[in-house]
Amino acid sequence: MTLKRVIAGLTLAATTSTAALTGATAADLTPVTFGTNWLAQAEHGGYYQAVADGSYAECGLDVTIQSGGPQVNNRALLLANKIQFHMGGDLLQAFNAAKEGIPVVAVAATFQKHPQVIIAHPGQAHTFADLSKLTLLIGDNGFASYYQWMMAAYGFTAEQREPYTFNPAPFLADEGKAMQGFLSSEPYVIEKEGGFTPDVFLIADAGYSTYATTIEAMQKTIDESPDVVACFVDGSAKGWYTYLYGDHAAADAMIMAANPDMTQDKIDFAIEKMKSEGIVDSGDALELGIGAMTDEKIKDFYDKMVDAGVIEAGLDYSAAYTLAFTNKKVGMDLK
Repeated sequence: MTLKRVIAGLTLAATTSTAALTGATAADLTPVTFGTNWLAQAEHGGYYQAVADGSYAECGLDVTIQSGGPQVNNRALLLANKIQFHMGGDLLQAFNAAKEGIPVVAVAATFQKHPQVIIAHPGQAHTFADLSKLTLLIGDNGFASYYQWMMAAYGFTAEQREPYTFNPAPFLADEGKAMQGFLSSEPYVIEKEGGFTPDVFLIADAGYSTYATTIEAMQKTIDESPDVVACFVDGSAKGWYTYLYGDHAAADAMIMAANPDMTQDKIDFAIEKMKSEGIVDSGDALELGIGAMTDEKIKDFYDKMVDAGVIEAGLDYSAAYTLAFTNKKVGMDLK
């Protein structure tokens, strides 16, 4: 197995040849590129695992993983048909694509729960609703999306929100403040820099019911190459089961090679949190397999976003996702 790194500006691409693992030759495999939405990390681990252990090659794909980053827009490359698959965010992206008539389709949802959290000092909030007593550091994107839902569902106010600058210092200095974060990153930083374990509230557990870390493809790719899409979705599911429950050392090595700032302790923390909080393997995935999506859950989230004023009523969002490639219990035997 070989590892290739291509660095162009802040764009990182990592690819591994897995033909030897399946007995196939490189000529037998269809080359595709999967663009992630950030730098390589454990939250991308299942995809790297599927490259490393041959899960993609087993069904006929030679997959290159192209990292995202602060100045990289892999979704634009998907829209331009420069890459075949993209790591989406939550269902709001899918709804907005439907609104704008963009033929981007979510074909699987790797995360059953959004990993967005609100972080508080120990003892300052005992429930999610208790956070309404604190000043909340929330970024502009969060304010326009999940914070609108927090206001509609729990009575949070715009006045108690202060802009978050992705610097934890104001939070660390004031016990009356809580801040946004991702489950596997900011809590770890606070433990290391602040010297204490914060209280962490997962917005998914409070009712923010979107899927996250979707796999996106263009409708054209689905129409012309359904076998390629099916292989990528199935291979990703297998990779995620092995990454969470098996030997993930090779995938970790690829992640750290693609992102020199990533370390094994950060990876281990993220894996533990993804498992303990059911980020990947919970909800619909327990019965239908990793990557699962259902019409019912998507409608539930859409209705909540309409109630919160984030998305308009009457939107036909059905073209923004398909259940044709997932919910097949692929890889569950690897758990």
